[in-house]
Amino acid sequence: MNANQIVPLQALAAAVPDGALLAVPKDSSGVAMAATRALVRRRVRGLHLLCVPTSGLQADLLIGAEAVATIETSAVTLGEFGAAPRFTAALRDGSLRILDSTCPAVYAALQAGEKGIPFIPLRGLIGSDVLRHRHDWKVLDNPFPPGDPIAVLPAIRPDLALFHAPLADRFGNVFVGRNRDLITMAHAAKHTLVTVEEITDDDLLQDAARAGAVLPSLYVTHVAVARRGAWPLALWDLYPDDEATLARYADAARSSDGFAQLLEEWLDAARAVA
Repeated sequence: MNANQIVPLQALAAAVPDGALLAVPKDSSGVAMAATRALVRRRVRGLHLLCVPTSGLQADLLIGAEAVATIETSAVTLGEFGAAPRFTAALRDGSLRILDSTCPAVYAALQAGEKGIPFIPLRGLIGSDVLRHRHDWKVLDNPFPPGDPIAVLPAIRPDLALFHAPLADRFGNVFVGRNRDLITMAHAAKHTLVTVEEITDDDLLQDAARAGAVLPSLYVTHVAVARRGAWPLALWDLYPDDEATLARYADAARSSDGFAQLLEEWLDAARAVA
């Protein structure tokens, strides 16, 4: 790991500029919630948030904090805790640009970005309302053979990918387990920011049992340690969702005042341990 690669959490958040195209993973892959709160603290604005392929609390928190101008996603939901209240409010009042997508479309467009190609074909969209409302998606005639229309999507190359993982090593390699979507995000993005529970002195790429599930440091821009950095969301099998906190959020965030009060409480608590 070079001297500039491992940074404090605040420095990692400072690497996300206003207006960035920021890719974030679904809840089960590893959500960088501590970094998200750090972004809110520094009042980031105008993000184009790409959910890979869905989001929940992270997107809702950033939307409520007025950090997001555009969201591209196939869903935003708190799951068993109900609808995402600040996303729903922004949808109703028109304050948020929403690019409706599908899970295969998000992954396919990122794979095009990963491969360095300008667009990628995808079946299953023709005739859907999603295609009708996405004017940046096109329908072309398949040349192999002709007479077979197929949708094509422009590649997505995020400015940054952001996620949380259990472990990195001092060389900058990050263990991502079976979450291959994190690797796709990092390959496609210009820069990748990762928070981790801990950093080990062992070279993860030299560990035969784990090397196949490691994102090499070549694709990692900054790493910051943030213990329990996915809280109140779960991190794989290391710790579960904090269901009481998620239920409280779902209730409080139904109103803008309730959201603001709970957010300030979270930020004050984070400042106290920073």
